Amino acid sequence: MVLRPLKMTKIGLLGLKGDEERILTVLHDLRVAQIEILSPETMAELGPERGPETLRQVGDETLRFRGLLSALPPVPVGAPRRFDSTAEILAAAKTVPIDAEVADLRREDDRLATEEKATAATADLLQKISFYPDRLEFLNSKSFLTFYGTITAEKYPAFAAALPEETDVHLLLGPSGEAILRFLVLIPPSGADVLARVSQAHGVRLTAVPRLEGTVPEELETLKQRAIEIVRRRAEIHSRLVALSLDWYPLVSAIAEALEIENRKAEVVSKLGASQTAFALEAWVPDRDVARLESVVDRESGGRTFFYRVPTQEEPPTIMANPRGVRRFEFFVRFYSLPQATEWDPTLVFSIVFPLFFGFMLSDWGYGLTILLICLWMIAGFPAARYLPKFGRNFVKLIMGPKGMQQLAYALIPGCLLAIGLGLYTDQFFGYPLLHQLIGYVGPNPASEQYLPKYLLFAGFVGLGMVLLGFLMGALKEYAHHHVRGVVAKSGGILFALGIAFVGLAFLHKSVSVQSNPSLLVWFACLGAGLLMLLLGEGLQMGMMGLIEVVSHILSYTRLVGILLASVILALVINTIAGGLVHGGTLVGIIAGLAIILIGQSFNVILGVFEPGIQGARLIFVEYFSKFYSGNGKLFQPFGAPRTHTISPVSTEAAPAPAGPIMKTPGEG
Repeated sequence: MVLRPLKMTKIGLLGLKGDEERILTVLHDLRVAQIEILSPETMAELGPERGPETLRQVGDETLRFRGLLSALPPVPVGAPRRFDSTAEILAAAKTVPIDAEVADLRREDDRLATEEKATAATADLLQKISFYPDRLEFLNSKSFLTFYGTITAEKYPAFAAALPEETDVHLLLGPSGEAILRFLVLIPPSGADVLARVSQAHGVRLTAVPRLEGTVPEELETLKQRAIEIVRRRAEIHSRLVALSLDWYPLVSAIAEALEIENRKAEVVSKLGASQTAFALEAWVPDRDVARLESVVDRESGGRTFFYRVPTQEEPPTIMANPRGVRRFEFFVRFYSLPQATEWDPTLVFSIVFPLFFGFMLSDWGYGLTILLICLWMIAGFPAARYLPKFGRNFVKLIMGPKGMQQLAYALIPGCLLAIGLGLYTDQFFGYPLLHQLIGYVGPNPASEQYLPKYLLFAGFVGLGMVLLGFLMGALKEYAHHHVRGVVAKSGGILFALGIAFVGLAFLHKSVSVQSNPSLLVWFACLGAGLLMLLLGEGLQMGMMGLIEVVSHILSYTRLVGILLASVILALVINTIAGGLVHGGTLVGIIAGLAIILIGQSFNVILGVFEPGIQGARLIFVEYFSKFYSGNGKLFQPFGAPRTHTISPVSTEAAPAPAGPIMKTPGEG
């Protein structure tokens, strides 16, 4: 059911020690069970499980094969392999003899990579001091230090004058006429601190000159030859690693995956209980997978495992079960708070209401089309984003990661399509009535005196509907949890909301006479009954706060119109000012008008993403969720992971369902 997280069942397994490894393999490969720490009642009959003696070997071999996998270049692995036991995995691991050679090659390659970077840096520095004509060994002395520096021509005289003469400093200036001057500075070790302070004060960046002997051209040639030798040797190392990969990578990847699986099993062993001959575990399993899990466990253990339900009052972990399109909006619900497994999942309602709110508040086919194209660009992974200004790229990254951006884009697309449709209906194209100019169509302007009251009335009814739906969901939740006063309070909220809305409308229309408007009796009755039920269900203080909350939450939805009007009026102001400048006919006016259009409408597009998005989500989070939603659910984290390079030694296909009941509970025969 999409309005609920998946129903969860806590199950227990009691089996023989000889079947423990196989049962854990079943649980790992099915990936439907979140293994829990054994309950105190069960643990009282058993001791903690220590695990097999091979755990340390598995851990050591896992580290070893992780290292091999990171060192060997990936190659196609072919068909996956099967290991039937931990002993078989460890035996296969002993047949891989390449550790020493791979380690030596990787160490040498790392050393050469470091040397390659150092060689390139030294060559770059020598290019910069090419103005020095003598042998570099003349710059090497225990009595002084040599640094290369750069400074602007304007700052150089002040920098040179700031160096104290008593430090016996010598400056060798590079070619004159350059905007950024290059120089060498020689100074005794005792003056290094003074040089550092002066350089920092004048914005000079200093680099130590390496201790070399020949001239700059001679040393550059030596470095060039060494760089060629490094590249050649690294290519040889890579070729050898590729050759080793072709021979061993398929087996190494399969063993590494099998060892990782055994490591995961070892991590859950501490949650199990055991005696000399038996073991026990407990786990949360989706109700829909219980029968399949029992069938597979029963078959793989030869019927030697007792499978039972565990009675518990614990809050189960949560799995949100929504259709693919609705699942896109789980991003927003998780951002707010994960639902508990025993409460409503609001994702379906959010997936319907949020696009409606977003599109209504935007209601401009120019803005809607622009944001739609941006969303498609985000989904495509921001192609050509490198051409954007750096501050723009950093701003986007600051808001959200690439995956989050993609999820947000998917969620905004329906709202953009609705905004385009409503914008065509109201004839709003970046705030300009384009259709009227092209084909004479006149749309209902939401800012006009004729249509504004209708828009506000529509927003009020939307607010009433959302508040009523929230109270209804809350009443059903309280009923499911057997909270009678909660049901009374939520039902009272429904009656009070209906009463206050329609009595308020009667006052607005000045139709407050029962003779002329007999339905007022019904709404006054709803108002009074709702007031009484809220006070009975919530108490005096909370009940009075609830009354205020009902009114404020209904009226809060008028912000739908407020944000729509803000966008329309801002666009109108931008277009009016820019149009006046352009129609003035002067070149300066035209340029200024186009700049105002570009900057102003870009700003309004940004507001068109943030304001409808934030306020639309806020109306749901605050005014709707607050009636029924608790959140703070625990995410379901099943034991296991998919296999890529190995084949499961067990069959995860369920056997035909037995004729009798599948599940047992403790005490059943």
